[in-house]
Amino acid sequence: MPTLKSPWLWWPRPNPRARLRLFCFPYAGGSASTFRDWPRGIPDDVELCAIQPPGRGHRLSETPFVDLRLLVQASIEAIQPLCEKPFAVFGHSMGAKLGFEFTRQLRQQSIQPVHLFLSGCRAPQIAEPKPFYDLPHPKFMEKLRELKGTPAELLDDPEMMAIMVPLMRADFEALQTHVFAVEPPLDCPLTVFGGLQDDGISRDHLEGWQRHTNSRFSLQMFPGDHFYFRKSQSLLLAAISETLITYHTPGQ
Repeated sequence: MPTLKSPWLWWPRPNPRARLRLFCFPYAGGSASTFRDWPRGIPDDVELCAIQPPGRGHRLSETPFVDLRLLVQASIEAIQPLCEKPFAVFGHSMGAKLGFEFTRQLRQQSIQPVHLFLSGCRAPQIAEPKPFYDLPHPKFMEKLRELKGTPAELLDDPEMMAIMVPLMRADFEALQTHVFAVEPPLDCPLTVFGGLQDDGISRDHLEGWQRHTNSRFSLQMFPGDHFYFRKSQSLLLAAISETLITYHTPGQ
């Protein structure tokens, strides 16, 4: 079992002998449980560590962050002790912004991942749509339905949404009020993923990430909308695994 205990970290399948760790950041309103089944689709010598910010999962009673910068700083405090072995980073949507800023802040301590995987997120220099985190409740609910990320049965359950809406407002506030600061490109390779039928994130939005690495860049698109990985999970994990395997050869 991992020796580090923290409410921020959840291991679906602990693997202390792993040669590499994969840190995974969830999307807005999502939790570490999003990655519950992922260890089945990645190499056996990769240990997946899902990040659990406050306000969700076993941290439901905690107040979620509304400032992305502070959320990243708190994540680093929790995760940095695990960076003693090679690691990669994955994030989807809001999780991609978290993973990117997490990687940029770690660089200040001369720490970087072997690879950065970003999914379903426009490049940070591209303007975000008009913020909606502070819309009146009916309009906010309409927006959640448009995003198609929350199951209809949850949206139609007033008791569940009374729990979920404050978290989702907080997550979207953190995302939509964040001000991108220009910094030199990262030195680690960067792979970006997206859904072919994602109406909100275009291929151009994703290609914009290329300027943020001095190393290799690749873009892969999969069938599906913004949450394409729900139906194309095996394809996504195969692509991630193919990349991670290259870091298992001595000398690489």
